[in-house]
Amino acid sequence: MTSEATAMSSVMWKVKMVGLGVVAFSVSVELLWRLLRRLKTPTTLNEVLFFPSEVACMEHIFSPASPNSHCCPLPHGEETSFARLLRFVLSASSSLDLCLFSFCNMDLSRAVLYLHRKKITIRVLVDKDYSIITGSQVGALRRAGICVRHVGRYVHMHHKFALVDGRRLITGSLNWTLAAVQSNAENVLVTEEPRLVQPFVREFRRLWADNEPSQNGPKGEQNEAHKLGDSQGEKK
Repeated sequence: MTSEATAMSSVMWKVKMVGLGVVAFSVSVELLWRLLRRLKTPTTLNEVLFFPSEVACMEHIFSPASPNSHCCPLPHGEETSFARLLRFVLSASSSLDLCLFSFCNMDLSRAVLYLHRKKITIRVLVDKDYSIITGSQVGALRRAGICVRHVGRYVHMHHKFALVDGRRLITGSLNWTLAAVQSNAENVLVTEEPRLVQPFVREFRRLWADNEPSQNGPKGEQNEAHKLGDSQGEKK
């Protein structure tokens, strides 16, 4: 091989090495960019809870600074499905919209009243018949000053969903009752997927507007009658 051929071969080898280096650099930059995008993009919340939930004391949810100060025979500090549900409800920082068929659970009522005392905006839509059953918490919410509207256009308003800050959806088969939480096979989905949350936001707005007492004439009187029925039902 002549010196000229050797020189040419050396040049070609260097060109190939430079080309491989450029390719390797490009691939490294692309991988690094994808990694940074993943790190910067927060993971969307999607969580499923199943019931019945283990029976446990919920004081660690309401009083995290002193979780063992409450004396009761139930297990303390358990992170059950119900505890997770309570945490999601209590995570509201600006608003909480509830659309519920039945609302009788004392701990969930306590959570809603706690948020109300923190000046969180709360709106509640309930079924007209199940809002007056014995043990319903609707009367307690209304007496605290929370705005509650009855849905009476349908045989039953059978929704069971909550919207936390307008961006987090809590929905599923679970009624907000003690029996559903402790005895029934139920499910709850918690998500922040906008394509799932926004249809529920629109549905709540529709039902809220449709059941505005001042715009519905006799329905306003009907709501007042149910309001009286709530207080009578709780005295039983």
